[in-house]
Amino acid sequence: MASLNAYSFLLVLFITIGVVIATKKNDKFIMENNCEAKMDKPCVLEVFDSIFKTGSVTNKCCGELLVLGKKCHHALVKRALENPIFKNLDHKTIMHKSITTWDNCLKLSHSPSPSA
Repeated sequence: MASLNAYSFLLVLFITIGVVIATKKNDKFIMENNCEAKMDKPCVLEVFDSIFKTGSVTNKCCGELLVLGKKCHHALVKRALENPIFKNLDHKTIMHKSITTWDNCLKLSHSPSPSA
């Protein structure tokens, strides 16, 4: 029975270490790529609302999101999900909405602009 408890403890320890390493790697990527400074605050909020609530992203903010880059976008969403405020959210759903938001902006950037 003692070996089972030791095994359980080691398993929890390894999982915790993995999460901490992933978090530090994510933060390092965000800092190295200056991800937080590539979008203005209103666009950040607009994209955030489209992922974590309900809403759409304007053409202007889609442009800023695409300049931000997919890796920065993904890293920022993952970091937001690490916040205890979002612990009750379904992370799989949020990641799906994040990908959908990215894809919608990508489609929008490739669609012909309306004639004036």
